[in-house]
Amino acid sequence: MPTLYTAITNHGFGHATRTAAVLAELQKRSPDIKLIIATTAPRWLLEEYIEGDFVYHPRVFDVGVIQLDSLQVDREATFDAWQQIREQQADLIEAEVKFLQENQVDLIFGDIPPMVVEIAKAAKITCWMAGNFGWDFIYRDWGGKYMELADRLSETYSHCDRLFRLPFAEPMHSFPNIQDVGLTGGKPKYTAEYIREKFNLDRDRPTAMLTFGGLSLQSIPYQNLANFPDWQFITFDRGAPDLPNLTKGNIDRLRPVDLMVVCDRLVTKPGYGTLAEALRAGVPVVCLTREGFLEAETLIAGVKNYSDHLIISPQEFYEGNWSFLTAPFQPPDLAEAGQLDMYGEAAINQSILDYLN
Repeated sequence: MPTLYTAITNHGFGHATRTAAVLAELQKRSPDIKLIIATTAPRWLLEEYIEGDFVYHPRVFDVGVIQLDSLQVDREATFDAWQQIREQQADLIEAEVKFLQENQVDLIFGDIPPMVVEIAKAAKITCWMAGNFGWDFIYRDWGGKYMELADRLSETYSHCDRLFRLPFAEPMHSFPNIQDVGLTGGKPKYTAEYIREKFNLDRDRPTAMLTFGGLSLQSIPYQNLANFPDWQFITFDRGAPDLPNLTKGNIDRLRPVDLMVVCDRLVTKPGYGTLAEALRAGVPVVCLTREGFLEAETLIAGVKNYSDHLIISPQEFYEGNWSFLTAPFQPPDLAEAGQLDMYGEAAINQSILDYLN
């Protein structure tokens, strides 16, 4: 039985869901592959994408960015957490090499914790990664005491054997061997008719989804929904109030992508997974800007290039009357928008299967 070990960065839910979508397709194509997933993303989240068996291996190899919510970052807490991981790194690598050998792992796949490259190197196992940015890119933009960390991570990434570079990416020059692939993400499981019936949604009313990733936002101004009584809104925020025109979608393991089939627009923050799934579903995007996280710029550029869109500030979202809901969308900037590869899983999984076989 070939064994694929996948390590997912411990930052939000987006890395976990986009990687789980790749693994779900791989498992369907080759059910005999043993999947080991090393992450602290919750198992239930992975199971929303992966229907078959996998080994859940809770491990922390990186920090990502510690956040107060889906828009606000805590740089000091992030630095302190990295210092703790650095102190533990030698022990973590030793323990994980032993785990890889005991489980006869054939290939390592990462999104996109740097230490996994060190682990692969010590274990003498090929390491591939997929992503649209490296953590060195994020930290270098923060400057100061983060520069040494960014340099160290760039050096680590340089030993990765192959990078599948996703759309909306920074250059990722730290990686020596780059293969560009298409968007990755989940596909809707149900028809629009099924979703409308399940949630009692009307076909002829405008429908907007509000989704801001696993951390959501600290204070979504739901009172603005009263300004749009003829609209239908969908949220996955478990703390949302009960309102007559607000539907809570997080039941029966349904995901945002499953409800996109009934949406006329998506109101969201810059996050690769949500934006990729919206593009694949053909849903126009209202996207908030985000300060202090450089990936947001590459994602917003991608939205402008390939999607009907509106870009709004957090102030418009928090303090305005949500007039952006009725404003006309801007068309995609690139005339060849339809040529964007929407299914990067195929190329990634074909490479994995070729290697394992």
